[in-house]
Amino acid sequence: MGAWLASAWSYGCGRIARTGAGRFGVAALVALLSSAGARAQEGGEAALKVPDLSQVTFLGIDGHKLLLFGIVFCVFGLIFGLAIYSRLKGMPVHKSMLAVSELIYETCKTYLLTQGKFLIFLWLFIAVVIVLYFGVLAPVHPTAVTLPIILIFSVIGMAGSYGVAWFGIRVNTFANSRTAFAALRGKPYPIYHTPLEAGMSIGMMLISVELLMMLFILLFIPGDYAGPCFIGFAIGESLGAAVLRIAGGIFTKIADIGSDLMKIVFKIKEDDARNPGVIADCTGDNAGDSVGPSADGFETYGVTGVALITFILLAVKDPKVQVQLLVWIFVMRIMMLVSSAGAYFINGFIAKAKYGNANEMNYEAPLTSLVWITSVVSIALTYGISYLIIPTLGGDPSQWWKLGTIISCGTLAGAVIPELVKAFTSTESRHVREVVASAEEGGASLGILSGFVAGNFSAYYIGLAMVALMSVGYLISTLNLHLLMLAPAVFAFGLVAFGFLGMGPVTIAVDSYGPVTDNAQSVYELSLIEQVPGIQQELKKDYNIDVNFERAKEMLEANDGAGNTFKATAKPVLIGTAVVGATTMIFSIIMALTHGLTENVNNLSLLHAPFVLGLVTGGAMIYWFTGASTQAVTTGAYRAVEFIKANIKLDGAASASIADSKKVVEICTKYAQKGMLNIFIAVFFATLAFAFIEPFFFIGYLFSIAIFGLYQAIFMANAGGAWDNAKKIVEVEFKQKGTPLHDATVVGDTVGDPFKDTSSVALNPVIKFTTLFGLLAVELAVQLTATQGSGLTHFLAGAFFVISFFFVYRSFYGMRIREDAAH
Repeated sequence: MGAWLASAWSYGCGRIARTGAGRFGVAALVALLSSAGARAQEGGEAALKVPDLSQVTFLGIDGHKLLLFGIVFCVFGLIFGLAIYSRLKGMPVHKSMLAVSELIYETCKTYLLTQGKFLIFLWLFIAVVIVLYFGVLAPVHPTAVTLPIILIFSVIGMAGSYGVAWFGIRVNTFANSRTAFAALRGKPYPIYHTPLEAGMSIGMMLISVELLMMLFILLFIPGDYAGPCFIGFAIGESLGAAVLRIAGGIFTKIADIGSDLMKIVFKIKEDDARNPGVIADCTGDNAGDSVGPSADGFETYGVTGVALITFILLAVKDPKVQVQLLVWIFVMRIMMLVSSAGAYFINGFIAKAKYGNANEMNYEAPLTSLVWITSVVSIALTYGISYLIIPTLGGDPSQWWKLGTIISCGTLAGAVIPELVKAFTSTESRHVREVVASAEEGGASLGILSGFVAGNFSAYYIGLAMVALMSVGYLISTLNLHLLMLAPAVFAFGLVAFGFLGMGPVTIAVDSYGPVTDNAQSVYELSLIEQVPGIQQELKKDYNIDVNFERAKEMLEANDGAGNTFKATAKPVLIGTAVVGATTMIFSIIMALTHGLTENVNNLSLLHAPFVLGLVTGGAMIYWFTGASTQAVTTGAYRAVEFIKANIKLDGAASASIADSKKVVEICTKYAQKGMLNIFIAVFFATLAFAFIEPFFFIGYLFSIAIFGLYQAIFMANAGGAWDNAKKIVEVEFKQKGTPLHDATVVGDTVGDPFKDTSSVALNPVIKFTTLFGLLAVELAVQLTATQGSGLTHFLAGAFFVISFFFVYRSFYGMRIREDAAH
């Protein structure tokens, strides 16, 4: 750890110290730390006290003992995930395919180790603010005990995101070669079942680990500082997810574009083994579509829970009602594991009976039924558990079904939104076929315009679906929920976000399906299995397989189309959760600023100019972020294409050299790091700057990034999904690879790559990190103003903004292709 920390510090400081803004930033943080001389009155997040859970009984058991049983369920979830992991590892696979998947894993390991060092460096920024707030301005005594614990849980949160991401890569790099090998048998069911098994392994492991960590804080950390530990844990999760999601998104699309453009330049096939970019593309599939979603999912489930915990502790005054709601929330989280596992087995039984021996299947059909079965099971369990755990809440015997209904609105959204997404991204979608039809006559230009149309329409329909379900939650919250808490509508929105995640492991599973199916095609081609001497006799002798190579390739391509669709379906669910959940977290800031909605409430109004200015500012940050992340992809892809074109050997070589493939991976990693560093420091210091300008300006800013981010992300994700599957239709259904139509759809796909897998998906953790970190930043500003006066606060706001603006400027002008070449 010491070596890692030293390396990370050297890496980060080396880059930042080369800039005047970097030195200025360090000086500003030091000034901020040294200015905190006087102890401020405790409040805000420092005042979050978790009540004694044993003071209320549930089914004859006190709350603390009941939740101890939750640890047992988490252990079963871990066993479930590990059992599938072991099964995947033991599945048959040809040595040529195994060698490719292990090479992919080795490059993924190198990438993850680099990102781990980078994470440690970035955590130091967060640690400074945590120390300043919880150690100096709003200490939780005894600070010698509490401050290290809060810092430790921030590291645990970050390590959790990082750890599940690593597990996801290992599982997927087992599954990719096993899926490719299964295709040789000529039956479609095994190549559907293997990626889904891998996804369920990741989903169950992810939810179980996250819940286990949160139960540990709730059950074993003293209530006086369990609240701050939850905040530290959530900030660590968000930091890990933001870095891995953004950097992974940049990496994967540099590699993908670099690899795909060779199909046009050299008229070579998909995943041609002679293309040095293909290994990097496979690594990117895991870095962007496995590491990113795993870390993001881990953080999403944690942060949404922390948002609800924070709300309950701040808005509910009766300690017994607090306990009832906290226990109910955690029992519902445990139910996620049970409902997803049960639905997985039910759906598996149906799918195997229907498709087990079939020669043809619609790969999307059993995935769709899995989502709907899980939704129905989750809703049924939601009502049943609510009735058992909170039959009476605050003396009201009707609240159990009201709260159950609100959560069910979110669970229903988790099933309805994927159906809406499929209307714009599926290979069967009329919008996707419109993209193909446009490209047939108008080439890439009209195809790209049709993709824009699909993305814009999808934002309309999905946005209204979210509004409708949130409105139901709001209406139910008006039924006497105000007698139990402040701002019941905010709690309802938080429960809707919580319900979005009611199918947790399944949502992660169908999202993880895509990178496995994508990698499986590549593993097949890179293995050169068709060229292995005596391969047909070997497969017959060792595995009893009468192989048809063409059929195997066709099935893998068709399955990849389903993978593309279901990767797309999970994105709006996660971004929707971020936005709806952010509303609940922002309420915590509002409670602190208004002293429990008793003062300055009129500042939350369009009549308060700073609030309006904050609303306008948030949109600017969202559009800058989109541009900065895409610019990193553009410059990196240029360098990758430049290298591949100069080094590809099409004559006399069966495959690209390992050295050339690793060089492309190195290029991708370099620009992912450069892009991430600019973005993180700009976002970090912008959050501090806007929080220090004026608290209600910051509230407006947080609402703005949530709303702008929601629609920007939905538009970009679904436009990209439409372009991706338009290419898939041309390849699989039309069988027109190498034609002008195929070239046009490949261009559309490369435009859509950073849309769907870089900028859109990274908005989710950016919104949550900004909101969570903003909890501390705005309290920090308020406390400094109270103890040192507004002059210092505004000076620091200006200093922080200058630093942020420098890195915003650098994210384009320092990343330009020609500027980069000069260095």
